[in-house]
Amino acid sequence: MNKRRILSIAAGMAAVALVATGCAGSSGDTDSGGAVLTVGMPNGPQQPNQNPLATGSASLSLGYAFAVYESLMQVNDVKPTDPPTPWLAESVEWNEDSTQAVITAREGVKWSDGEDFTAEDIAFSIQLRKDNPELNADFPDQYRDISVDGNTVTVGFTSGQFVNQAKLYRLLIVPEHLWADQDPVKWTNDEMVGTGPFTLKSFTPQSVTLVPNDDYWGTKPQVAQLRYDAFNDNNGLTTALTTGEAQWGWTFIPDYEQTYIAKDPENNHQVAGGGFGVDVLYLNNETKPFNDVAFRQALNMVVDRGDISATAGYGVWPEITSVTGLPQPSGDAFISEAYQGQELDVDVEGARSLLEGAGYTWSGEALIDPDGEPVSFVLTNPSGWTDYLDALGIIAEGAAALGAEATVEPIVADTWFNDTIPFGNFQASLHWTDGGSTPWNMYSNIMDGASYAPLGETATWNYGRYNNDEVTEALARFKAGTSDEDRQAALDVVQQRFVEDVPGLIIWSRPAVAQYSTANYTGFPTDEDPYANPQPTGPQAALILSKLTPTK
Repeated sequence: MNKRRILSIAAGMAAVALVATGCAGSSGDTDSGGAVLTVGMPNGPQQPNQNPLATGSASLSLGYAFAVYESLMQVNDVKPTDPPTPWLAESVEWNEDSTQAVITAREGVKWSDGEDFTAEDIAFSIQLRKDNPELNADFPDQYRDISVDGNTVTVGFTSGQFVNQAKLYRLLIVPEHLWADQDPVKWTNDEMVGTGPFTLKSFTPQSVTLVPNDDYWGTKPQVAQLRYDAFNDNNGLTTALTTGEAQWGWTFIPDYEQTYIAKDPENNHQVAGGGFGVDVLYLNNETKPFNDVAFRQALNMVVDRGDISATAGYGVWPEITSVTGLPQPSGDAFISEAYQGQELDVDVEGARSLLEGAGYTWSGEALIDPDGEPVSFVLTNPSGWTDYLDALGIIAEGAAALGAEATVEPIVADTWFNDTIPFGNFQASLHWTDGGSTPWNMYSNIMDGASYAPLGETATWNYGRYNNDEVTEALARFKAGTSDEDRQAALDVVQQRFVEDVPGLIIWSRPAVAQYSTANYTGFPTDEDPYANPQPTGPQAALILSKLTPTK
């Protein structure tokens, strides 16, 4: 999940003080003599929910779920076309049209309570997602039969999953013997029994401590203790990273070379990867003013993405220039012939002319919609995510050039995650998309009718509630396509509708960025060796932790 920056230096310092007071010595020694590795996240205090399957839980928000629970395979998000690395699965074999996967479970793995890990656990974990739509963001209504034969699990799908193979690999697996009698959506899972390299020692809303799993099946972790600290905002985390209070995390740091690297050039590092991830201004297509395609088009024409990238993103998040929204160069090979060379540009005069042709008028400087009402809307994101909030401010300036009144309203992150975004309780809000090895995830997350949910019901993606049968069908054809030609033909349809309907505004690309210190541990991904997404909040955490060794 992507986290952001600041509103108040005082709030950030208060967060650091709170964590430091509650659990001093984050970079000091444990009882066993090894240094603590502290992971920081700017998500504020957490509720006691350790469920690794429930969106918004503390274990997912701070990322420690990925040190306790593990995925079937390891996927390198930075180099998504590389083959996956076997993990809890020895192998995953797909049939020709990607409608069936045969998973071979790794032998000799135990849960942290001593019980054997089996293929039944894999089948059970996938069945949980099939039976509970709230937990099934990756394959909504797409699972078919799930069966076990000895050490293998066969999973059927209702359609081809060529573009979603990595999503299957990344699924976290939970123990059937503990979860079978629980409500998997509501259970807070206080004990956290997993197969991963660490186990839960203690939880507070501000700080979570993990210790090594002595019976771990893989490379025994050399990190003596893991701690996950919750900071109120990006500034609080930035301060903790620069002072060494936290040694691993990911946040937006303006002028990171001077703010972070220069504080300890030998040990402080920031790395970033590529891919298809982007940040999108989701527009609520079912409420004013964004239920009118003309206004969506006009707003798209006045958003200065270059200014947003340079000013709000300090150049860390690359500008989107193609009208298709595809990040480049990753997306170059996928741009439809019809849109080759067509770039986004700020055109206030053209936007106002478009609105006039659609029945809009002006009262003085104020834009009036065809119903005779002044045009206004609220842009919202969590407090402290200042790259997002600064970007929203520039978007509001563009709206003002049209005569529309746009206000930026920060809210509590927990509210945004668990109410605002999933239920559509917003007019416009920035949010990320999945990456993947093709553009399918990006467009599907924004436009796919398969993820559509009416306002007030939980949406797993398509938060703007765009719903077009032609696009939904084309996305399904791309996913099920067995040739590059078939997939591009489907993508041409999707891109046309994206350009013409403007269901949301892709603002900038979102490479995986992380900061870490090598003062105590080395072995993190580097620009020279990008063996994994460098962030601590994903299944790759287990792989990275297996490679960390004490600094000599």
